[in-house]
Amino acid sequence: MTAKTAPRIRLPKSWNKHVRSSLLHVISLAQYATSYTRGWAANSINPRLRQKSELQRLTALVSLLQEQIRIKDARMERIPPHRRPQYQSVERMAILELRAAQGWSAAQTGKTFLVTAATIGSWMKRIDEEGADALLQLHEPVNRFPDFVRYAVQRLKILCPSMGKVKIAQVLSRAGLHLGVSTVGRILKEPPCPCPKAVVRAKGRCLATNSFSGRAASSKALLS
Repeated sequence: MTAKTAPRIRLPKSWNKHVRSSLLHVISLAQYATSYTRGWAANSINPRLRQKSELQRLTALVSLLQEQIRIKDARMERIPPHRRPQYQSVERMAILELRAAQGWSAAQTGKTFLVTAATIGSWMKRIDEEGADALLQLHEPVNRFPDFVRYAVQRLKILCPSMGKVKIAQVLSRAGLHLGVSTVGRILKEPPCPCPKAVVRAKGRCLATNSFSGRAASSKALLS
């Protein structure tokens, strides 16, 4: 059927009053169609088709996560810098760990987390401060060397998920930590300690509770 003979579909009256709800319906329909097709491919007997389905699922997940981050950043950027909530001590350390995993510069890290490059530089200079009130803290208490090894293995798996237990053991060996592959595998199966929780004060400011004390282990072994 040519364009000249194609039937013309009249738009309903007041169609522009339902644009937003119609857009949500279109997106929901697309999500349903995509999920149905991807589910069919995931159960296929063809391994290449299953791999392609998984690749498309992960690609879509990355795109959706990027959109979530963009929306959150847009909200935070509208707040004046001096009124933004400060990062907690464990969050500052997590940012520096992510920076090491990504190979970011101080400027890239600051732009990603809405702080200045000078702030990132200040964190790096104070990374080995001691005590419960240190500017940076680890997610879980590290007071003994085995605790540090356990923490390093579990964080490597989170920040470098493609690394298996053999590769993690090799990387730690280069950093001077000689562990067996079976030991790394056992550590990866252990549940991590919960992160220190925050408390809300009367003024509405959320501050981190000092759920542990002691020296925060140096991350130089991970950065080398």
